[in-house]
Amino acid sequence: MKKPFKKKTIAGALSLAIFFGLISCEENQVATTATKKTNFPSQIVYNADIVQRDSGNVKVRFRAPLMEKYEYIDSPYVEVKKGLYLEFYDKKNPGTPGKIWAKYAKVIESKDFYEARGDVKVINPEGQTFKMQSIYWDRANRRMFTHDTVYITDKDGSIFIASKGMTAKDDFSEYTFYSGFGDINAQKIPSTQK
Repeated sequence: MKKPFKKKTIAGALSLAIFFGLISCEENQVATTATKKTNFPSQIVYNADIVQRDSGNVKVRFRAPLMEKYEYIDSPYVEVKKGLYLEFYDKKNPGTPGKIWAKYAKVIESKDFYEARGDVKVINPEGQTFKMQSIYWDRANRRMFTHDTVYITDKDGSIFIASKGMTAKDDFSEYTFYSGFGDINAQKIPSTQK
């Protein structure tokens, strides 16, 4: 004799199947979360044109075709991969900005540390041009430095080469060259270096 299906048996089996289905989905979510990648840009800015002001006066103007911010990692940073142009204004000479060009830059905000690489060119407000392959800025200590060869050209055309790099104040009012040679006007060197 055949037993008729009972509704309780079907409802119980269906409930059990749903329970196991939910448990297996939850386990998959935990496994997916554990291997989730976090090194991706959380913010992407195209054609960035950023102006930083202090008391209404422009301090910095920054332009870059692509800027990416990585903030979901242990040491967050901002990366500029397609070049940059930056103008920085000094209180002593507010009409003439200093300028920086580079092919790549990285900012580690938590350490206040900046890096620029790839055909770096800096023109200070006095008109001196510094060319190198990389430069680093320790903003907290207001120091810039590089170990690359630095080519310095003055407004009058004289050239000086620092073959083992330099350190400088971040406004380029003081600097030290390592293994330097060339022709530069001694009157143009900041008074602390004479």
